[in-house]
Amino acid sequence: MPRVKKGFKARRRRNRILKVARGFRGGRSKLWRSAVEAVRRSWVYAYKHRRLRKRDFRRLWITRINAASRQYGMSYSRFIAGLTRANVKLDRKMLSELAIHEPATFEKIVDIARQA
Repeated sequence: MPRVKKGFKARRRRNRILKVARGFRGGRSKLWRSAVEAVRRSWVYAYKHRRLRKRDFRRLWITRINAASRQYGMSYSRFIAGLTRANVKLDRKMLSELAIHEPATFEKIVDIARQA
């Protein structure tokens, strides 16, 4: 039976992995086995952190809203409960942006939450 070298297909597969591994330190960017390990692990971390990023940003927005609403004498939980009762449909990302860039507008929103 003749020997099969898998020429084109194998080279294309190897080059694809090594291209992704470019920039990794040491043999992880040049040696095939190390590169495959490193690239697969990096894909796992990338998948996981795409989901964790959403949690991290939500925590950041809540922290900012809490700090801003406390400046106007209201806790975060009471603020969000007031907005819900007042039927204000602003998400936490927008509220945190308003708290940073438009403090006057944010103060009016706090007043709406306080009245509700």
